[in-house]
Amino acid sequence: MPESTGGNILIDVNLLFSKVQVEEKMKVADLGCGSSGHFVFPVAKLVGKKGVMYAVDILRTSLETISKRARMENLANIKTIWSNLEIFGATKIEAGSLDIALLINTLYQSHKRAEILRESIRLLKKNGKLVVIEWKNIAAPFGPPAEERVKKDLLDNVAKKLGLGPEDEFEAGPYHYGLIYVKL
Repeated sequence: MPESTGGNILIDVNLLFSKVQVEEKMKVADLGCGSSGHFVFPVAKLVGKKGVMYAVDILRTSLETISKRARMENLANIKTIWSNLEIFGATKIEAGSLDIALLINTLYQSHKRAEILRESIRLLKKNGKLVVIEWKNIAAPFGPPAEERVKKDLLDNVAKKLGLGPEDEFEAGPYHYGLIYVKL
């Protein structure tokens, strides 16, 4: 299901999944998942009963909403984790354990973007993938103000300094870009 606003498809979920190749038995985290679980539920189905889908957010109400829906849909592989991603070591997921970490429309909400990236990288195993999807730096009738949008080149520079290698760049929809990094 694409995330939508006013009938416009914002992020192409199927494209995202084809790019990152989510597979059974993987451990994946949506860091800053929000209350809709827009990516949490489709990923939980892809990783299957032997995989784990972590839904991580700073808002407990968002996590409660995800938990209720997970129980209703009988998805026992969804684990909700409260965390402040801006604090290194705060996320209660084993370091070096994730196959994939998703940062989707998360970075623009913080002025501590490098800290969020450090915490995300800490959770990834070697050769694990960090997927970042953010708002393009274009004029749009909705979305965050231009000054809060994350510039791709700055993100690439910080990622490189933190030990990530670029793997792919893609159009994640008309208003978003996607970047995939690998933990070296």
